[in-house]
Amino acid sequence: MPKCKVEYTSKAFFHIERIAEHHLKMVGVESAERITNKLLEGFLILEDYPLAGAAHPDLVLQRQGYRKLIVGEYVGVYRKVGEVVYIYGVFHGSTDYPKLFI
Repeated sequence: MPKCKVEYTSKAFFHIERIAEHHLKMVGVESAERITNKLLEGFLILEDYPLAGAAHPDLVLQRQGYRKLIVGEYVGVYRKVGEVVYIYGVFHGSTDYPKLFI
């Protein structure tokens, strides 16, 4: 089976940048680099296993084909379209992110 391509929307990249900025302010440069790498590397599993994440529990998102992948404390909301996995948002798991996402 060929690999899927993983693409991030501009909003998802913005989320990752905000997460890194938070780590930079709270802990420092190394923490910001570490969390950015952890997130980007964590989502790479979707290249080989695009359905690795669970169907999204939010019924509105689920009906639209969204799935979620947990990477550490963060949740990536994504959808497979053809042979491309689009990551639409990255949120801290403690937030009510479905409301932010919709």
